[in-house]
Amino acid sequence: MNKFWERFFYGFTIMVQGASFLNPRAYAIMHRMHHAYSDTEKDPHSPHFFKDVWHMTMRTKEIYLGYAKYNLEPEKAFRGNYPEWKFMDKVSDSWVVRILFGAGYVTFYCFFATQWWMFLLLPIHFFMGPVHGAIVNWCGHKYGYSNFENHDHSKNTMPIDIFLMGELMQNNHHKSPNSINFAKKWYEFDPTYPVILFLNKVKIIHLKK
Repeated sequence: MNKFWERFFYGFTIMVQGASFLNPRAYAIMHRMHHAYSDTEKDPHSPHFFKDVWHMTMRTKEIYLGYAKYNLEPEKAFRGNYPEWKFMDKVSDSWVVRILFGAGYVTFYCFFATQWWMFLLLPIHFFMGPVHGAIVNWCGHKYGYSNFENHDHSKNTMPIDIFLMGELMQNNHHKSPNSINFAKKWYEFDPTYPVILFLNKVKIIHLKK
């Protein structure tokens, strides 16, 4: 992306992730670590080294905050080529901003919820980023089938992956981490792939070969 679109999507992501916005730099570093050390003790979120998803998520949170707050220095191989906007990171990480997002969610439910039990969904909205990450990293390395031998425990979880925009095709993704299409078999579908092709077609992004 050019700088305009990079900043546009940076801000747009803050708006749609709201209270659970994840710092792109910290997320990118952890994702690179996950691929380099998949399902080993150095993997920041392999489910095979934790007794449950809660402990895995708390460990991931600890590493994430270390990079997000610049308290940890990543290995040289994991540095660079990720968007940084320190001013917006500071704003989005403010408790005032996160609480305002939370208050907005509650207000929305007060106006539009038709049953009392719907309010029980609010915690998912507050923590959507970590919830999504926990599902992908736990389920994507424990349940499903494998197309490729990647020397890890990555799995594809069809058709649940469609609800996570293709991210649960972890086995395919670990086989070809630079591929923009996570689907590899005729019966698999990556919902994000046509979106990427469209953004490239209208020149919002530029695909690298």
